[in-house]
Formats: sequence, structure tokens, C-alpha cells
Amino acid sequence: LKEMLPKLGKVVTFYDSGNEVARSAAKAGRDAARQLKVEVVERQVSSVEELRLGLTALKAGDADAYYYTSDAMVTSQAQFINDTARAKKLPTMGYEQSLVAQGALVSYGVSYYEIGRLSAKYVQRVLTGTSPQNLPVESVSRFVMAVNLKTARELGLTIPQAVLMRADEVIQ
Repeated sequence: LKEMLPKLGKVVTFYDSGNEVARSAAKAGRDAARQLKVEVVERQVSSVEELRLGLTALKAGDADAYYYTSDAMVTSQAQFINDTARAKKLPTMGYEQSLVAQGALVSYGVSYYEIGRLSAKYVQRVLTGTSPQNLPVESVSRFVMAVNLKTARELGLTIPQAVLMRADEVIQ
């Protein structure tokens, strides 16, 4: 996101602080933003209604972009988030490709295809007699980036060619 928006100074994110995964993801986002010298404005919400009210209340200058923190309740409102952010001229960055298909500007995260492939490999090994306790811990090594050029046009943004060349998926 910083490469597409060099003047990016502040991102806003909403998440449910009662969700352990969301708290962990928010911390990871803070750590990454700190390295890029980007301020993170965290808005903790506990319901869809609070999320919708908080997004609707955002004003110019509150943030330069919206960043999705991994949170099932928040992500369930992706269409509303993307539509509201676009109306407020806020670029959106997510952690999974499906968010870009729903109108987010960009996503960068693990490949769910790769997770499925890795899971299938584990299942196959267990079904052929390997004890689960003897299986090594593996993690996904492939990350994917998707960019939505339609959203970029609506926001008046030009995506650098270098970003487009690295993207695994570009939505026209």
C-alpha cells in the first residue's frame, strides 16, 4: 500500500478486541506500520452496528487508507466497508484476494490455495499410515498480491507498473 501511496501517513482499522486472532493481527499490523513510519488508528468494535457507525463517521483526515485486520465479524462486512471507503476516497488493503474481488484496492497475504494444498498433503500422509505426531510443522511460504484497477480508477489512483508486475491477480 505504501508503494502505491507514497504519502501514506495514517491507516485506520476496525476489529473486535474480544477476538484473539484479531488482536494478534492488529499487533502484527502495528509492527509492520511502525517500520514504514505509518500511524495506525485502531477502532475497536464489538458488533456489526458499531463497525458500520464507526465507518460512516470517518471524516476526511481521519486516515489516508483503510487496512483490514483479520477479523471474521469485520470481514463479513467487506462489501459495506469497501463501498463506504470508496465513497470516502479511502483506498483499502486486505489480507486475502476475495476482498479485492469485492472492491478493495489491494490485498497481500497467504494463498488459500496453498493452504489447501498443504492440508491435502498432510491428510494424504495420515491416510497412508504416518502418525500425525510424526508430521513436521510446515507453514505456507507463498504469498499472493491482488490489485483492483477498477477501484484504483474510481479513487483517481495510478498503480505503479512495478506493483502490477508483481501482482498475482489484476482485476480490470
